[in-house]
Amino acid sequence: MTAQQDEMAALAAEGRDLDDLVAGLAPEQWSLPTPAPGWTIAHQIAHLAATFRVAGMAAAQPDAFNAMVARIAGDFNGNVEAALSEYLNDPPEVLLERWRAERSTAEKAIAAVPPNQLVPWLVRPLPPGVLATAGFMELFGHGQDIADTLGVRRTPTDRIRHLVGFAVRCWDFGYQARDLPTPQTELRFELTAPSGQVWTFGPEDSPERITGPAWDFCLLAVRRRHRADLALSATGDIAEHWLDIAQAYRGPAGAGRQPGQFAELDRR
Repeated sequence: MTAQQDEMAALAAEGRDLDDLVAGLAPEQWSLPTPAPGWTIAHQIAHLAATFRVAGMAAAQPDAFNAMVARIAGDFNGNVEAALSEYLNDPPEVLLERWRAERSTAEKAIAAVPPNQLVPWLVRPLPPGVLATAGFMELFGHGQDIADTLGVRRTPTDRIRHLVGFAVRCWDFGYQARDLPTPQTELRFELTAPSGQVWTFGPEDSPERITGPAWDFCLLAVRRRHRADLALSATGDIAEHWLDIAQAYRGPAGAGRQPGQFAELDRR
């Protein structure tokens, strides 16, 4: 299996797991409020449907994608709301089918792009495998919101290595979101996979280190848990600060989650 095939397989598996979580929901459950302020489960799936539609367009119709980006530049929150609105009026069963269709279309379009060809994206072009991993990040983060709403504790798998690598690649996003200068010193990451394997990234001799469970690292990177509730450790002032601002996505950081917010669920 090539690296891109592995990334695509992880994306598809994460999508299936989230699909299993929402497929059997009663209509009224789609209106349950999630930990994201103002967002219901329907908002979460609508956001994912819109995100995958845009990713599929970028992979299969790059000119149309670039034209769309030129039209919407400059209003992040307004564009998020506009994208959601195209799906939110659908009844749950229609929204679910539309999300499945957008996901399937995007997966096929990204998989068809040659590994050495870049796909246009919101900030800069990306290799197709990296775009697939960005989609994985979206599924993981919004899937966690839905799991927390439903009181479901997800089972960690080693496919999160793709999200770990993506978050390390985007380690400077937290600084950019807050208009802070990115430190010159690179971080060293030593993270333990669900299987027990240790994944390492960054200079081995860096004095700035992040260590701990890879699952906790992913929850931190998508800002679905407060660092106080995670078993992550920092060595060095830069690493210590990074744990406060880490995020694996562009745009505003948002309020994040509060310490102890999910203590009862996480103890199960």
